[in-house]
This record gives sequence, C-alpha cells and structure tokens, in this order.
Amino acid sequence: MERNEATTKNKATSLKKLDLYPVQNLTERNEATKNVTASLKNLQFNSRLPREKSKPPSLVSLCLGIVGKHLEDIIGDLDEIAVNFPVDIKIAIASIARRRKLLSDDVIISLADSSWEILDISGSDVSDFGLVKVAQMCKSLKAVDISCCDRITAAGVSEFLLHCHSLATLRCGGSPRSNHAARRCLGILKPKLNDVEGDSWEELVNTDIGHGAQSLRWFVWPNIDKDSLEMMSTECPRIIVNPKPSPFGFRGFEVPREAFPDITLDDPFVKDIDPSAWAVPRFASMGISTSLLSPNELSMAEKFRLAFVERDTRLAPKRAKNARQHQRRAEREWMETSTSAKAIALASKATKSLSSRK
Repeated sequence: MERNEATTKNKATSLKKLDLYPVQNLTERNEATKNVTASLKNLQFNSRLPREKSKPPSLVSLCLGIVGKHLEDIIGDLDEIAVNFPVDIKIAIASIARRRKLLSDDVIISLADSSWEILDISGSDVSDFGLVKVAQMCKSLKAVDISCCDRITAAGVSEFLLHCHSLATLRCGGSPRSNHAARRCLGILKPKLNDVEGDSWEELVNTDIGHGAQSLRWFVWPNIDKDSLEMMSTECPRIIVNPKPSPFGFRGFEVPREAFPDITLDDPFVKDIDPSAWAVPRFASMGISTSLLSPNELSMAEKFRLAFVERDTRLAPKRAKNARQHQRRAEREWMETSTSAKAIALASKATKSLSSRK
C-alpha cells in the first residue's frame, strides 16, 4: 500500500516538472499567441461592419432574360417589334442573340441603331451584306469585333470601312477563314498615295493619302502571323497591333478597353442579365460545328466540301468534252436513222452543187 502511494507521488512530481514549452520555443509561442489575438480582433471588427447586400436585378433585366430564353420564337417578327425598342434594349438583345448563335444578317439589321458606337458580331452568321448594311445605318461606330465571322470577307471589310469614319478599334481573326480575311485586309489598312503628281509632301492633304480606315488606331488580331505583324509595323506604324495594358498608355495614347484581346465588347450590355438567358442546351451544343470548338482546324464537313469543290473544278473541262461528244454522236445517229434528216442532207448537198455550177 505504501509502495503504491510513493509511486503516485513520484508521478505527480514528474508531471509538475514537465515543461511542454521549452525555452528555445518560447519566442515562437509568443508569436503564435499574438497572431491568434490579432485574428480574433479582426474577426470581431469585421463582424461589426455592415454586410454589403447584393443588388437585385432590375425589372428590365428580368424581362430581357425571359426574352432571351425564347428569342428564337420572335426572330421572324423582330423587324416589326424592334422599331419601338430603346437603344439599350436593342443592343442587349443583339448581345444575347450572338451568345445564343442566333445572330444573322436579318437580326442585326432589325436591331441596328444609328447611335451605336460598339458592334460585336464575333462568332455569328453575319455576312458582308449585313456588315455593310449596319455600317450604313451606324455612322458613329468606334469599336467593331468581327472575329470568327467566317462569312465576312476582305471585300466586305473594305466597303465597311468606307462608311465608318470614326472607327478606332477593329478586332478580327480567331478562325481559319477569319484569319485569311484579316490577312487580305492588311492591304486595305495601309495608306495609299492618291496624288503622285505633287511637288512635295507638304502640299498633300488628308484626302490624298489613304482611302479608308484613316481613323483606325487599334488593330486586335491575337494570332497574327509574324510576316503580317512586321508589315503592319513598318508600312503602317500609326495602327497599333495587339496593344498590351499599361498605366502609362502606348505611344502617348491611352489604350481603350475595347483594344484588349481578353475583353468581350458587349459584356457591359448584359452584365445585369441572368446568364441562363443565353445558355445553350446540351443537345443543341452537340450540333455546333467543330470549327467553333477548335478554331485552328477546319471541320470535317468543311474539308469534304472543299474537296468536292476542288474535284468539281478539276473535272469540269472533261465533262464539257464528254457532253460535246454525246451531242455529236446523237446528231450522227439522228442523221442515219431519220428519213427527214436524210432528205434535208440531200437537199443541202444539191443546193451546194447547183451553187457551185453557177
């Protein structure tokens, strides 16, 4: 019994002498205590601050969300409906239509307004006709995005620039066809000397130099090739290609928001609208062509189409030759089998013989 009591006293003494925090870790322990105290104070301070409440969407934004979900049902009558829409409603519907892959020539022409300064038709089915028609209606455009528009060609861009005298930012490229069109547009952007008979450069006026895109300052083509970039830098230095954000600007000019490649032009017009308004259902997304999913490679259907066009062009002379041969063979068989044809042939021979005797 006494032995057990002595053992218990020894254990108690040992526990009292046990130092869970050695001297060498005393500084770390103090630092940890201070950090915990500071965190608790910050937590108490933040709990006193009023929490910022999320702003509820406006009634207009809710209505636009509903319209966007059922936009395909009113596209057929959009030219009549959109006449009475305000400017902000028109451009918001155009932005939703672009996101839903419903933007075409008829839709953008029906919604276009003369007060527009930004036009984003990237990845849409708008063609040269729709682009030029919008340019004729919207004379104040300052930033335009035509990237991934496979139906827009260099000819359409050239005519488009003739109507946009305030255009400062042009965005293009993004797909094989759009890259090809952008490459052919470089010759349009370069200045040309219309008056070559002048005595000196000082006597030239603005109308003598260049014919289009005189106001263009920012050219956004993210995947521009090296040769095109070098040509733009040497032959047209006033146009800045793919500017990068900088607090000091670029060459004395402040880079606008529209000139940054990672910015979507029409985002401000749909920022308060629920993204579900333009969400594409899963079964619909399966039907999207692979050219939109992989912009650096043509889709299989497009490759087959191009191969068929090439083969058709190559075999066209042979088909024409075969058609002529069939026509001659048919005429010869008709001459051999038809009695009237034989009579006509004999009559023509007799006429020739009589005329030769005279």
